[in-house]
Amino acid sequence: MRPKAELHLHIEGTLEPELVVDLARRNRIELPAFDVEAVRARNDFADLRSFLDVYYDNLAVLRTEEDFHDLAAAYLRRAAAQGVRHAEIFFDPQAHTSRGVPLEAVFGGLSAALRDGEVPAALILCFLRDRGAEEAERTLRAALPFREHFIGVGLDSAEVGYPPSLFRRVFDIAAAEGLHRVAHAGEEGGPDYVWEALDVLGVERVDHGIRAMEDPQLVARLREERIPLTVCPLSNVRLRVVPSLRDHILPAMLDEGLVVTVNSDDPAYFGGYVEDNYEALRRELGMTGEQLDRIARNSFAAAFAYDPRHGGGARPAGQAPHHYSPAET
Repeated sequence: MRPKAELHLHIEGTLEPELVVDLARRNRIELPAFDVEAVRARNDFADLRSFLDVYYDNLAVLRTEEDFHDLAAAYLRRAAAQGVRHAEIFFDPQAHTSRGVPLEAVFGGLSAALRDGEVPAALILCFLRDRGAEEAERTLRAALPFREHFIGVGLDSAEVGYPPSLFRRVFDIAAAEGLHRVAHAGEEGGPDYVWEALDVLGVERVDHGIRAMEDPQLVARLREERIPLTVCPLSNVRLRVVPSLRDHILPAMLDEGLVVTVNSDDPAYFGGYVEDNYEALRRELGMTGEQLDRIARNSFAAAFAYDPRHGGGARPAGQAPHHYSPAET
């Protein structure tokens, strides 16, 4: 199994049905479906919006610092078994503070799990774009006292109707704080969302980005500036962004010389963790070992906090990524 970094992973999206039920019992929470198979059966969604409805329902079981610790620790165990040697993990504080969960519990639990975990990892705080820019700014300011626990900010949740440009101010604040910047763009939204993420938010990586391929000028820019794209193949199929894995544009992205990485997004819901994505690409798309090795090398090159030359320390925001040789990874 090839070593790899995972750069597009929502920790809330690793909430497996077994843990949903365990935490519901621990916290005495009534669920719409209260046994493991019933929880799993709800994962039959038609699109991003219907997925998010199930996703947010399940988050109700996350209440305490211990819950967040157990969630992240479970992911890191699975990641180690899948060949992950470094992870940069998204989390959505608004999804928890809106339910009355204090930031201290979120940061405390996640940070403790990362500190003791089987895989070196860092946190990226994401803003829920459908909650608006003002709430995003309030969230960032509330999180700054915990600045030592996260290395960057991101933008996620429902894409269409919430273009990156709405979040210019909060990303400017994040940049001034020395935080790395990423954003979901070009999954549901078109190439214009990717342009805005780059030009308005100043992102250093684009999450998803597959619709960038519709714009040759954008493709040329991504190639020339070596801007990484964190692609999630099984997620794209499960959310019907592409009809099937065999229709996925990822091989063409590689052929264009783009810095493509492969990740699992919300693996508890989308049918597999990161190595499962690699294996599906080999099996369904016939991608070669050399192609998959290149993707794995890209994942280390695109990481913010992985640098074998400096003991794995975080790279300062805005500093160009190092392009590793196979020997370094």
